[in-house]
Amino acid sequence: MPTFIIERDIPGASNLTKNDLCEISAKSNEVVAGLDVPYTWITSYVAGDKIYCVHEAPSADVIREHAERGGFPANKITEVSAVIGPQTANA
Repeated sequence: MPTFIIERDIPGASNLTKNDLCEISAKSNEVVAGLDVPYTWITSYVAGDKIYCVHEAPSADVIREHAERGGFPANKITEVSAVIGPQTANA
């Protein structure tokens, strides 16, 4: 299944409280459960005025549907073409 990076513009994201993040996460999980397609939220990073999410989904359209149902922005959706890290140098 394709992996996507989702960039969400959320002013003040780095100031969201633990409770705010808990509520956002619960809503995302609820939406994922109701999509009726394979969908995996892998992780998200809160940085500055953005949240960067890594999700696996059949298509960018499904990512958009998740965002719409959840009330989350999905300002930029990019399919991952490769994953690299320090170990890649040894391949």
